Amino acid sequence: MIHKHPDTRIHHWWRDAVIYQVYVRSFLDSTGDGIGDLAGVRAGLPYLKKLGVDGIWLSPFYPSPQHDHGYDVADYCGVDPLFGDLDEFDLLMDAAHRLGIKVLLDIVPNHSSVQHPWFQAALAAPAGSAARARYHFADGKGVNGAEPPNNWHAMFGGPAWTRVVDPDGSPGQWYLHMFTPEQPDWNWLDLDVVTEFDRVLRFWLDRGVDGFRIDVAAGLFKAPGLPDSPDPEADARTRDSVNPLAWNQPAVHDVWRRWRAICDQYAERDGLERLLVGEVSVPTASEHAKYVRPDELHQAFFFDLLSAAWDPDAFRKAITEAMTDIAGTGSTVTWVLNNHDQVRTVTRYGDPGNVSGLGAGRARAAALMMLALPGAAYIYQGEELGLPEVVDLANDVLTDPIFHRTGSRARIRDGCRVPLPWSGQVSPFGFSTSLQDVKPWLPQPAWFAEHATDRAIADTRSFWHLYRSALQLRASLPQLGEGEMRWLDTSPDVLAFTRGNGFVCAVNFGTAPTPAPINETPILASTECPPGVLPGSSAAWWITRDLP
Repeated sequence: MIHKHPDTRIHHWWRDAVIYQVYVRSFLDSTGDGIGDLAGVRAGLPYLKKLGVDGIWLSPFYPSPQHDHGYDVADYCGVDPLFGDLDEFDLLMDAAHRLGIKVLLDIVPNHSSVQHPWFQAALAAPAGSAARARYHFADGKGVNGAEPPNNWHAMFGGPAWTRVVDPDGSPGQWYLHMFTPEQPDWNWLDLDVVTEFDRVLRFWLDRGVDGFRIDVAAGLFKAPGLPDSPDPEADARTRDSVNPLAWNQPAVHDVWRRWRAICDQYAERDGLERLLVGEVSVPTASEHAKYVRPDELHQAFFFDLLSAAWDPDAFRKAITEAMTDIAGTGSTVTWVLNNHDQVRTVTRYGDPGNVSGLGAGRARAAALMMLALPGAAYIYQGEELGLPEVVDLANDVLTDPIFHRTGSRARIRDGCRVPLPWSGQVSPFGFSTSLQDVKPWLPQPAWFAEHATDRAIADTRSFWHLYRSALQLRASLPQLGEGEMRWLDTSPDVLAFTRGNGFVCAVNFGTAPTPAPINETPILASTECPPGVLPGSSAAWWITRDLP
């Protein structure tokens, strides 16, 4: 097992940091156009400082035709006018750093937009040209090349290939897109692509960013020769399916070593590490661990908790594997329960007839468990407000390309992306600084008023106060640093563990009260928790001298 002790000359701030994911278009609208922007993020920084996070991760704000809400990038070194400009970005960076908040950017290296100048040049160039070598262009199969080059499916539905029309009007080659036709995949075997992303990293690092969240970090390389998938139907489920011929190819690790070396150069200059955290979708924790070896990514999101059923055995298995395989590399685990691609925990954990009760209780308990685990944690905006998923958006307002590619509402992501409620009783709930008749880019339901930030801050029993209290304790308790954890023996419905000198966290996955592992008043609990009792669907923290 490889283990590298952190260099004490470098500030490894990321190892146990709590990062808040800002989905920019849904955070705060400063212009009144119904779309959040960078100035809105800047205006919200004092709120995030008060909450107690260490940093923010910004969803893509680059110039883009917005076919996939910015994950189709036309210019990696600019700001889309929807969100502001580079001057506003610099103001945001300065304001965040004055408050002690780190800033991570979302970088998208697997694919570009069809509007990217290099893809436009490829369309205008002939087959076999250097311009087309930057992407995956290939001749079709069958009569006159009328069939796709292979049988791969796109993650968002449909085939992974689109045929182009050559400048003379005749049918031409096909290009690969593992998500949508508007997002052609880069060819990372091409040196132009490699060096261009070196330039992009340095452009933003020179502007002061503290690191990058890497989209589709297990992608980039495809199997040599682009062979047919042996089981194409298994790859046709869309989105959550992973084609092993297009994912987790060994060469991807060379890219992360190259990027790590670039980031390390900046750290050596001023002692502050620039973070690389990857969106890594691989089947096992041991595969995941390969991405966070000492010379690759600093961290990679561990999604097993996010996908785990509300079950103590499932949670214990996921946590144990992560601590064994990932933390064993010398990295720390990056825990996450929500993000912009998944159903929110309040809904995911609830039963359809009682979402606000059972689901909310479980979501609060899961948050306390996550924030007590060794490593880093990521909070998705609105998670701290206890926002449920908006499940009843009308078809005609849905924007997710998954819906438009498949015609199915299954796995669509609009419901977790509805703009945040900040104040008031009617939409836009303070999301927009303009008049009340502004329509947010996705409609907010009337019940969002119950979850508005101003109400949450005023109510000491709210999700917001639970998160804030947990973050304050996490920052102040030495037991919640990088120390080891140890499982305690408990009843079947309960998971409990110790951290450091006398800290205990316990979660009751059942619905009935059970004896608590510590017969004392907890320092923090997800619901009212008398000494010696752990209510159903709840979690609590103790500091005790009497460890079990």
